Amino acid sequence: MSKCPRLEIELSKIRHNTKTLVKLCNKHGIDLAGVTKVFCAIPEVAQVMVENGVKILADSRIENLKKVKNINCPKMLLRLPMISQVHEVVKYADISLNSEIKTIEKLSEEALKLGKVHNIILMLDLGDLREGVWADINNVEEIVEKILKLKGVKLIGIGTNLTCYGGVIPSKENLGKLQEIAEKISKKFDIELKIISGGNSSSIHLVQKNEMPMRINNLRLGESIVLGRETAYGNIIENTYQDAFKLVAEVIELKEKPSVPIGEIGMDAFGNKPTFEDKGIRKRAILAIGRQDVNPDNLIPVDEKIEILGASSDHLIVDVTDSEKKYKVGDEIIFNLEYGGLLQLATSEYVYKNIK
Repeated sequence: MSKCPRLEIELSKIRHNTKTLVKLCNKHGIDLAGVTKVFCAIPEVAQVMVENGVKILADSRIENLKKVKNINCPKMLLRLPMISQVHEVVKYADISLNSEIKTIEKLSEEALKLGKVHNIILMLDLGDLREGVWADINNVEEIVEKILKLKGVKLIGIGTNLTCYGGVIPSKENLGKLQEIAEKISKKFDIELKIISGGNSSSIHLVQKNEMPMRINNLRLGESIVLGRETAYGNIIENTYQDAFKLVAEVIELKEKPSVPIGEIGMDAFGNKPTFEDKGIRKRAILAIGRQDVNPDNLIPVDEKIEILGASSDHLIVDVTDSEKKYKVGDEIIFNLEYGGLLQLATSEYVYKNIK
């Protein structure tokens, strides 16, 4: 009997999605950095991405970049480096995204100690209010001038991040500003910026509509490859799979019970006061997985007649009354995943990973 709970990973679907996204973007002169953080850089998955056209592997955590160090391609650190971690950054990342000159100076010092040159992409904030130098040309030129004086680092490009914090949608206008600043920097300092990185999976809609500014030549894609969705509007990308990753959980109790608890209602295990709809007696299954592993809001039962009722730390409670399948204790129930759910399940050491 297979171990539960488990994350089922179908490499053939990752391969297909990677090829689809690479073909779409390459047609517009855009290379891909494959973002591995949502599946915690499982090497077998990352390898499939590289074998099918991804040029760079990118992750927010050095711990994940270590996992893929033997895969033959450049590695990119997505989250701004911590000064306390500059040795590991220079050792395990060929490229890092940066916005603070003090950090870049420390990276330069460490790279010189290790006899390396570390590549820098300078991040610009185009209004989403997460990381980046505010996209005013004077601000940008000032920090570029300082970077160019450092010997241990090389400025290879500029980039931006949109949607992740402020929800700002990538557009011809804001990414056009990134392109414009890149051109001004190249001209003023007489340098070649090899990478102009126009964001993440939320930028795919511009590629699909042929509205991406022409000098944008890199996107950092995770969800669009892994789950087949663009993230500006949440639309499914044509000719991709959404179920390359699935959760399988085992039924450990199956009983008919009232749909409303009996007694005074206080706080649940997470400090919330729950509310309930009285539907009478219902058949309820308890599964051996809980909020320590995944937020139940990020799970989508493959059996559409199943309703997720809620979860405690270790138990997921579902209503199987209307299902056509007659579930029994020991049966497995399968779920498709939202991005946040996959991220949590991949991170949980209590969820087995089954690669096929």
